[in-house]
This record gives sequence, structure tokens and C-alpha cells, in this order.
Amino acid sequence: MLKYVDAKVVFAEIPDEITLAINISGCPCNCKGCHSSYLAGDIGKPLIEYPKGYSDDFIVHVDELIEKSSGISCVSMMGGDSDPCLVNVLASYIKYTYPKLKVAWYSGRQELSDSIDLFNFDYIKLGPYKEEFGPLNSRTTNQRFYKVSGRELVDITSKFWKHEIEN
Repeated sequence: MLKYVDAKVVFAEIPDEITLAINISGCPCNCKGCHSSYLAGDIGKPLIEYPKGYSDDFIVHVDELIEKSSGISCVSMMGGDSDPCLVNVLASYIKYTYPKLKVAWYSGRQELSDSIDLFNFDYIKLGPYKEEFGPLNSRTTNQRFYKVSGRELVDITSKFWKHEIEN
């Protein structure tokens, strides 16, 4: 089961998108200095779950969040590393049900899980937060932000960096 703690419309998480960012709990990464360390707990409400006694069916609770967030162009799962398979199922559901919305996933893992089908995503962030390297908007970050192009990941991390204006 994926649980979420809160969801907010944000403007800086995905370049050029108005994004519904859904904070998923149960993060197993335990990154030192994480600004959302509370998400490590098993807290919140179900976002997607398999009912007891059923193996192929699932219940999605994301519709209300999307429908009350008018004007969004993207939905991003912030976390979900404890169950990448369900993140993939949720992404597939959003792609099918809301074909005009882009789908993103912020993973704290270094490598992309084999459970992820890139067809279901438009953007993926990989990498644990490491204080000494800074967040995505730092030129020294170890994290990488990718645009999905077909079955390839194109690194667009530099879109988060402030570019100096030359005189």
C-alpha cells in the first residue's frame, strides 16, 4: 500500500509544469539532512492499495486529489521508494485516466527500479539527498533529474540551476 501525507500544487518541482506534488510516506532511504524526514514513518492515507484477498485488482484514491487541483499539468509522486511496483501501477493509472497530465516520480534511490516502466512517466528524479552535495538546484548535487524520451532518460538537471547572465 502507498500512503500519502499531503498533496500541494507547486511550481518548482518539475520545470515548466504546474505540478500536483503528492508526498508519499514510508521512505526507506533515511537521507541525512532530508527536509521531509517525517515521510519515513508509516503515516497518512492510502493512495493506492490492493484489497485483501485480491491479487490482480487495486483501489486508487488519487482521483479526488487530481480533480480538486484545477490547472495542473503534471502529477508527481514524491517518494514511494518502499514500493516502486505500486508507484508504477499508479503512474500507469494516471496516464490512462488523465492522458493530458504528465507524470513524474522523485525517487531517493541511486538506480531506477526494474519495476518501473518508463512508458508510464514523463520525468524521473534519481539519487539520495546528500547534504555535502546539496539539492537539485545546486550545481554540485549528486541527484539527477531526467526527462523521459521514448525509453531513454535525458538528464535535464541543469534546468534547476540559476544561470548567470553574461554582460
